Amino acid sequence: MARSIDYGNLMHRAMRGLIQSVLEDVAEHGLPGAHHFFITFDTTCEGVEMADWLRSRYPSEMTIVVQHWFENLEVTDDGFSITLNFGNQPEPLVIPFDAVRTFVDPSVEFGLRFESHSDEDDEEDEEDDGDDDDDPPPSHEAEVVSLDKFRKQ
Repeated sequence: MARSIDYGNLMHRAMRGLIQSVLEDVAEHGLPGAHHFFITFDTTCEGVEMADWLRSRYPSEMTIVVQHWFENLEVTDDGFSITLNFGNQPEPLVIPFDAVRTFVDPSVEFGLRFESHSDEDDEEDEEDDGDDDDDPPPSHEAEVVSLDKFRKQ
């Protein structure tokens, strides 16, 4: 098999590193100016820790907003933990970077979307032509997303 450069996986790792750097800066210095984040993550991903009542309310995916009130933001090489307020009830969350699906900062119209293996597998299943060639396994990819759905009406 010929060796090739896996640009999708390299991009995926670079974008996760970008999010890690941004969150490390916020953990150390706080949110600058009007910056705030919408972070959507897969609640079923291994390593996600959240209250049972939140998991039952968001069994597959959840979007958090990091803006006015948050505490205990800690960032590691694998993910981050943060305490957020849900109806005047502070709740700690642990979110591995592998669980993150979108990261958006609407204040500067910046956004990333990460495709998961299951998203790609679903697309491959739909496009399956029955050919059993030895294709390389799908990789994670990152791409910029439209911010229209996050804009205030």
